[in-house]
Amino acid sequence: MFNKNISIIGGCGHIGFPLGLAFSEKKYNVNLIDKNLININLINNGICPYKEEKSKKILKKNLKKRIFAYSDFNKIKSSKYIIVCIGTPVNKKLKPDTSNFIIFFKKLKKFINKEQIIIIRSSIYPNISKKVFEILKDKNTNLSYCPERVVQGKLLTEVKGLTQVISGYNKLSITESAKLFKKIYKKVIVTEVLEAELIKLFSNAYRYMHFAIANQFFMICKKHNINFNKLRKNMIDGYQRNASLPSAGFTSGPCLLKDTMQLYSFTKNTFKLGFASMKINEKLPFFLIENLKNTIDFKKKVIGVLGLTFKSESDDIRDSLSINLINYLKKKKINFLCSDEYFKSKYNVTPEYLIKKSDIIIIMTPHLYYRKLKFPKSKVLIDIWNIKKNY
Repeated sequence: MFNKNISIIGGCGHIGFPLGLAFSEKKYNVNLIDKNLININLINNGICPYKEEKSKKILKKNLKKRIFAYSDFNKIKSSKYIIVCIGTPVNKKLKPDTSNFIIFFKKLKKFINKEQIIIIRSSIYPNISKKVFEILKDKNTNLSYCPERVVQGKLLTEVKGLTQVISGYNKLSITESAKLFKKIYKKVIVTEVLEAELIKLFSNAYRYMHFAIANQFFMICKKHNINFNKLRKNMIDGYQRNASLPSAGFTSGPCLLKDTMQLYSFTKNTFKLGFASMKINEKLPFFLIENLKNTIDFKKKVIGVLGLTFKSESDDIRDSLSINLINYLKKKKINFLCSDEYFKSKYNVTPEYLIKKSDIIIIMTPHLYYRKLKFPKSKVLIDIWNIKKNY
């Protein structure tokens, strides 16, 4: 049974929870170990703590049979595989903070044995896994770095078509990690550890910069009273070289900004494209507000912030630009209302009430439900996503 046991640390989070469900479907016994007691209780009562496609059915099927949620670290002692789903964040100054990550592995060392395979899963600051190896090596040298690369909320539907990057510090860690992830991934490839760390960060930074290009173009168009969506459509029409240009939109979330800034720090602040992309993407909501100030007196107006999560059909507000915008409105003492379809808060109102009572409405998150809403012509609507094409 030892070979079929997995412990996922951070197992009740957005990365660990769906990963645990995926392995439970392959007949592994999975311990979801977390410090979040609320999510532990939800999972143990058959309730998914986050929006995740197909998760309800799989949790119901495997709960208390192959899926268990705990706060007790001692549970890892009976597992062959220990998957760590915590990463290295950036602080308020957008500098990497690796201190808690290192402290965690010093704590983990007390619970592991030499036979276990330890896999780091989240995005991390480059070369930090080398420091982890130095911490663990006198007790366990089977350390791997196998980055997660799925779209949040879609692991259970995406994973079968993706390639998993495998890296490690010895042959056993690589072989065993590859064997494990082959159970749920279409293909695995083996790289050097630093290469795997950079693949993860480059992937997110590339996407972040890609979105920044569209957002910069949007702001240029806005200043010259040109419809960017129309321009983009004409730019792409019959010209395949431009087909990859994304639409403009509020680009945020717990990975893209963080990983881009980790690269910026790793390169000793020479990754100028990444830094410029951050300035563009983070500035966009405030650019729109400042643009309105030229024609509207906010003192007697109410701004409706429609959508609080960092992306559509999600309940995750981490690093959401909506939250940044709300904090800005509070600071400027501008009246506002907020609403979201998935993130529940006592401060939220219904979208219908928000539309009725707001003078200016900003669609911050393009939830599908908002396509059905009717916006009176008397309202000022900011719809960067272009979801209300006929408004």
